[in-house]
Order: sequence, then C-alpha cells, then structure tokens
Amino acid sequence: MSEQEKKEDTLFQTVGEAAQEIQDETTAPDDGVTATGAEDAMGHPVQEIESLCMNCHKNGTTRLLLTSIPYFREVVLMSFECPHCGLKNSEIQPASTIQEKGAKYLLKVECKEDFNREVIKSETASCKFVELDIEIPPKRGQLTTVEGLLSEMIDDLQSDQEMRKKIDENLYNQIDAVIKKVRSYINCEPNTVPLTFILDDPAGNSWIEYKPGEPQHKWSSTQYVRSDEQNVQVGILTEDQYEQRRRAKLAELSKRERNKPESVKIGTGDTEFLSDATDIENFSNEVQTFRSSCPSCTTECETHMKPVNIPHFKEVILMSTVCDHCGYKSNEVKTGGAIPEKGRKITLYCDDPADLSRDILKSETCSMTVPELHLDIQEGTLGGRFTTLEGILKQVYDELESRVFSQTSDSMDEATKERWVSFFGRLKEAIAGKVKFTVIMVDPLAGSYIQNVYAPDADPNMTIEDYERTKEQNDELGLSDIKVDQ
Repeated sequence: MSEQEKKEDTLFQTVGEAAQEIQDETTAPDDGVTATGAEDAMGHPVQEIESLCMNCHKNGTTRLLLTSIPYFREVVLMSFECPHCGLKNSEIQPASTIQEKGAKYLLKVECKEDFNREVIKSETASCKFVELDIEIPPKRGQLTTVEGLLSEMIDDLQSDQEMRKKIDENLYNQIDAVIKKVRSYINCEPNTVPLTFILDDPAGNSWIEYKPGEPQHKWSSTQYVRSDEQNVQVGILTEDQYEQRRRAKLAELSKRERNKPESVKIGTGDTEFLSDATDIENFSNEVQTFRSSCPSCTTECETHMKPVNIPHFKEVILMSTVCDHCGYKSNEVKTGGAIPEKGRKITLYCDDPADLSRDILKSETCSMTVPELHLDIQEGTLGGRFTTLEGILKQVYDELESRVFSQTSDSMDEATKERWVSFFGRLKEAIAGKVKFTVIMVDPLAGSYIQNVYAPDADPNMTIEDYERTKEQNDELGLSDIKVDQ
C-alpha cells in the first residue's frame, strides 16, 4: 500500500471507528500536554473551523467529519452551529471525484421498514416519488432516509401554512391535502404502498441502501453516460463550452444533410463502377479509429472500433475509448443489425465447470439473474460486455467486494453482514465450479448471447425463448415512436 493510500485510510474512517476514537480521547487522562493545530487536525476525527454565519453575520463553528459509508464510498459530513442566533444546518459532500457515469437508483417502498432505508443524496441529485407525483430538485447534500426526505418536505410546506390560510384559503387547502397524502404513505395506510422512489444523480455520487437477498423488482441501479446538459450541471462543462459544442454539432448535422454520402469507386478505366459500401464494410478486418469527446473530462480522445462476427449469432461492434488527459478507459460491445420484432430469453443450466469458459455477450439492455446465487444484474449495469461466464461472475464479485461491501464497518448490523458473507462465499464457489446454478438472460432487443458448445446442434442445457415485448418496454426503448412508413 502506498503512502497516499495509507493517509486516506487514516483520514476516512468508518463512523463507528471515528466514534470510538472520540470516546477514547474523551476518557484518556489529561497529562497537561496540549497538541499543536497540525497534530490535532490529523489526530482527531472531527475538525472544527470558525466560519461566518450567513444569518446574523457573526462567527459560528463548522464541524467536519471525514468518514466512510458502508456499501458506498468516502464522504465528508459537515455541521454548522451559530451560538449567537441559534442557526443550525448540516449537509454531506462526496469526498471522491465525479464518477465516470451518472447513476440512477430505484426502490420500491413496500413496508414501514423501507422508509428507514439510508439515502445519500449529493447536491447534484434529484429525487422523485412517482405515485405522489412529487420531485425534489437538486440542492444541498444529505445523509438521511426515505422518510427523512418526505418529513423534511412536509416541514417546508407547513412552515407558511398559517399565512397562506389568511391570504389564499384555496391554496392552503390544496397544500394541506398534499401534506395529508404524504403522511398517509409514511404511515403505510391501506392502498398507499408500494411507493416508487427514484434517485437520479448525474455525478454518480448518490446511493440508496441495498439489502442482499431481496427480490429483483425492489431495488435496482443503472449507470448512464451523461448528456452535455448534465455535464454543465455537475460542473465538467461551462455554459460557454456547452454552447460552443451545441453550435458545432448543429453545424456538423447541417453539413451532413447538404453533402450526399460518397460512393467508393471499384475498378479502373471503362469498367469502373460505384459501390455504396462504406469504409467499415470494405475494411471489416481493420480497427477503425476516430476522434471523440471523453465522457469524463470532455477533451478530445481516440475511440477504436472493430466489427466482429460471432458464429451462430450476429455481427457485433467492439468499442474502446482511451483518454490520455485524465486516464479514462472504457470497453463496450454494441450489437449491429436491425431491431428484432421480439425479445429473447436465454436460460442455461451450468452443471459442469467447463460451462464457465463459455463465451457470453451481455448487451446494455439485458438483465441477468442467477437464482441459486441470489444474483440480479439490472439493465445497464456493467454496460455491454463480451467475455466468458467466469469473467462476468468475477467482475460482479470484484465490483461488489471493492465498491459496496465493507466487512469491517461497525455500523453494519450483524444480520446484513452475515448475508453479505454468505453471498460472497456462494459466488466464489460458483466461480470455482463447485456448485451448479442457472443463468437467465432477458433482453428485450435480443442482442445478448451465450455460446452453444454443441452448435450447430441444440444444447441440452440451454433453452432460447422469443417473446413479445410489452408496451412499457417499447416505450422505454423508444420503439413506440419510431415511424418506418414513407
């Protein structure tokens, strides 16, 4: 471990470790020695800074705690208190950089316990309660719960109710009805649950508490590439840079409309004729390289692309982006061809360790489930991947182990910790080929694939079913609005 990593480990302790350190210092005997400011800054978990109160313009105290949140990452907890006017507030800020992609979380609140789910909401995140038709716009960062968000909203609405009743009684009654409706959901009154809670953060620094072993529909996480507008929101792009990029795109689109696509000339002399084939089609064995914008720092970088034909499936496109400025790297697989009329469900029963070496293509629209391992991978998670079954299980293990699970956290309850340990143990046995399990892949665009080792004959352990997409799936994929009639 490097000196920098050791320093970060010392600074970002878990809440339990920080509390224990404060208790040890409080109970330690006073030897008459006073620590210097530098020693106190590194030795005490809570830092105190004198700062200006924006209410009375006198000096108050800001307290900072650098801590590690279980299942998430390092954050900074901040609390301000003014002894003169009594103003108090608190907020949370991410201690990590803006993530490579935005993150969107969904939670189905089905019982009273779900309202106690921990929520980390950064200053760039928005919250939406679908059934209540309520959206909380981005504001200060918070470490709270689902109930805490709703309760804070109720407090804000109630603060001016008495004045509204005198000025506009109709508005007062409307807001009072909203408050009663929200409270009925918090109390889980009949016909109120489930409540759909969506947390969307373009910076990728927000999170909803996850509990291992719960049903697939209850909690989901999706990563997405930020738009230029969202890059402005998180501070990667300035307004001027966004306007320049928008004008450049409009100019490029208008240029494409004016210029007809060029044809490739084949042959010489009088036998010369035209082919409508593009460079990629004529040089499918070559790696194509073009300039693009880095999703992380927005500077110019290179994207490499190569078509690959998967036997007994279809042609796919391998894409790789590397940025020399910020070090961003990504590898994705895009399926080619027309959108099929039906979705596809692939079920593979793995009863032999050799099955782990099967090639697997998981597209961005594919969800993957392993019931025996209690593993659910939602659409958009991990992006498009062309690897082996063992490779994708290892990637899931590494991602959850390094980014989500914290075995040494004191704030993790024992039951949740045991479920995580059991889940990881079962997953390691599956990767080692010691247990039998079933892989179920559902892709509404039929762009995913598991290798058939018996091809061209049928695989006795694998079934492939085509199904009709639902209206909701067509709407979500944007297929309902596509017009193909001339």
